[in-house]
Amino acid sequence: MMAMLLGGGEIIVLLMVMCLIPLGIATFVFWICMLVSAIQNKGLAEGEKIAWVLVIALLHVLGAIIYFFVRRPKRNAPLPST
Repeated sequence: MMAMLLGGGEIIVLLMVMCLIPLGIATFVFWICMLVSAIQNKGLAEGEKIAWVLVIALLHVLGAIIYFFVRRPKRNAPLPST
């Protein structure tokens, strides 16, 4: 029914928008999570924390990805043996 109302090009655009909106929301949520993680990271000195927050805030998703792979602490890291 919808195909009769819309032409082929409009259907492709509609499908792209339906895929891009959830992707954009997921990207925004990831960015916010990395920003909050950098702010709350107790393993960083104050200068490092400010630098990471600036990197994430100014580079947006790229900064969040860099923080995720470079500096984000591992949650399941084994404790050092004494």
